[in-house]
Amino acid sequence: MPHPLTDLPVRTVVREGPAHPADPADHRVRADVCVVGAGIAGLSAAVESAKLGRDVVLVDSLPVLGGQMVNSLIGLFCGVFGNAPQHRRLTYGLLEDVFADLGASGDLFYRVGHTTTVGYDEVRLGRWVEDTVRAHGIKVLTGASLAGVDREGDRVVGARFATRYGPVDVRAHGFVDASGDAALSWAAGLPCRLPDREIYGSQQLVVEHLDESEPPDPADLSARVGAKAAEYGLRRHDGLAFFFPGRGTAVLNMTHIEAPLDPIAAAEAQLEGKAQADRVVEFLRAEFPEVFGKAAVRSYGLPGRRQTRWVQAVHQLTVDEVRAGTRFPDAVARTAWPIELHDTPDGYVWETFGEDHLHYVPLRSMAPPEVANLLVAGRCVDGDAAALSSVRVMGPCAAMGHAAAHALDMAGSDGSVHAVHADRAAELHDRIRENVDD
Repeated sequence: MPHPLTDLPVRTVVREGPAHPADPADHRVRADVCVVGAGIAGLSAAVESAKLGRDVVLVDSLPVLGGQMVNSLIGLFCGVFGNAPQHRRLTYGLLEDVFADLGASGDLFYRVGHTTTVGYDEVRLGRWVEDTVRAHGIKVLTGASLAGVDREGDRVVGARFATRYGPVDVRAHGFVDASGDAALSWAAGLPCRLPDREIYGSQQLVVEHLDESEPPDPADLSARVGAKAAEYGLRRHDGLAFFFPGRGTAVLNMTHIEAPLDPIAAAEAQLEGKAQADRVVEFLRAEFPEVFGKAAVRSYGLPGRRQTRWVQAVHQLTVDEVRAGTRFPDAVARTAWPIELHDTPDGYVWETFGEDHLHYVPLRSMAPPEVANLLVAGRCVDGDAAALSSVRVMGPCAAMGHAAAHALDMAGSDGSVHAVHADRAAELHDRIRENVDD
């Protein structure tokens, strides 16, 4: 006799119709706002849109949320605070809740130097992201690779995604491209920019079993890497270790890996990154045995990508505007982060600013001119390579996502974001004042 707990009937089925990319999607999603990319910029856009009463779908190619801030083990929130001695807070919105909740649970810490950066526990942050998305009723589509974009005139009307569960068709009134690589904009046929030289990403990793009582001075660590990089086969000739106080762990940022847009090359870069990371651990064990002698890798992050492909928008932010601290009428984000351009294996540009310096991102740098209902947010906004290197960190990226939500809300279901930056900048400013004014 069949056992009642194991007698589960099973049926055999066959997919109806031929399996062809042109076929109608197996699944359809309708929303007011579609956000592609679930890192800090996309998360900020999605949560703020939901707070504004919009029906939101948040899409990411990874099977989990959090983007690079969680899954690439970046380790620090950068660009949220101004420079010494004031260290004034520059970005609010979503980050207020992040800092309040993770601070209360002991899962973040503040590193105060020329500026203030905020370290965090990536596991705890990942769960916070998931809980927050669910609490705001945001639809989530993960493990979804962009397969195509549908345009009608100057509007993006839909995006198609491939998943292991079948193709998904998403229709929305407004779109935010927070993919990092401008994936949505590229698929929509919009002009994009590519750097003439490789801008390196980083293979981050967390190491544990450290003696953090006397961590190496950052300058000494960097100098030792520079002197002995060739001996240990290290590609990057400097580096940083971010110790989490009291936990015997640190995030290592000591590699330079290529960040290609070719899929085969990207997979190879991931393998190369971990090989570099292993050589970094070998170097630290040998050169700083009192701290790293027992170091073991707790986790490797996904490959970190700094600057790969970004959009051509109405306005390209320039390095001269960054250095001058140009304040735009349609400014939506601000930061004092240095120019940080990683375009040489030997090191990187690190051009810091004075105590009163701030530079800004205008909404126009988030708005491709050919479309009325799409904004980009995060590291695929328009800037020259050096300018972009100073605004692609998490503080201003969160502010850009926050502003994108409000600009799309102001444009409505059939209006244009270009009318917002051209004619309604003052109204937008009133909505996002805390991210652009003291």
